[in-house]
Amino acid sequence: MNVAVTNPQADATSNEGAGSEVLFGRYMRPDQQEYPCQVATLGPSKIEVVAQHEVEFGEHIVAYLDQIGRIEGIVSARNEAGFTISLSLSGSRLERFEKRLEWLNNRNDGDEDDQRRHARYQPSDSASQLILPDGRNYPCEILDISVSGASVKVDVIPSIGTYVMLGKMRGRITRVHPDGIGIEFLKMLDTQGLKSSFSF
Repeated sequence: MNVAVTNPQADATSNEGAGSEVLFGRYMRPDQQEYPCQVATLGPSKIEVVAQHEVEFGEHIVAYLDQIGRIEGIVSARNEAGFTISLSLSGSRLERFEKRLEWLNNRNDGDEDDQRRHARYQPSDSASQLILPDGRNYPCEILDISVSGASVKVDVIPSIGTYVMLGKMRGRITRVHPDGIGIEFLKMLDTQGLKSSFSF
C-alpha cells in the first residue's frame, strides 16, 4: 500500500498535492513490546498504520517510522487493517514535523533523471537478487548502475516507493520502465566501492 504523504496544510486523509511513498517502521505499546507496521496515511494531525497486532482504543503508542523518526500519540480508531494514531503536536515540534512532511513531498516529486546524473556502468556480471520488504527475493539483472542508483531487469514489478534490497544495497523504487524498474539508493556509494563490488 502506498502512503499518502499529505501537504502539511492539508488534512491527513487528503491526497491533494501529495507524493507517494511506502514507509515502514515499528510501534511500541505500553508494555514495551514492539511490532512492525506500515504507514497508510501520514499527516500533521494523525497517522493511519497497517499492522497485524491489535491495539486498544485510547492506548498510548510510540512509533519509529522510516524517514520520520520517533512520534507518539493515542489510538483514536481501529479497523481490520490496523489503527489510527492521533497526534498532539504544537509549537516547534509541529513545525519540525510539517517541514519533514514537506521534505517527503518534495522528495517524491523529484525528477528521477536528476537523481541519476552520475556516470553509469554496465557490470560484466549483471546477476543479482532483488529482496522485497516481506523477505521475498527474485533473481534480477542489473542493466546499469551508478553511485546513486540502478536500472534493473526483473519479472516482478513492486509499487513505486517500495523499499528494496538490491544485493546488499538498500534503495527504493523510483520508476518503472519496459524492462523492469529504476532504484535510487538510500545511501550514495563511493566510486571506489562501486568498482570493487562490480566488474565493468
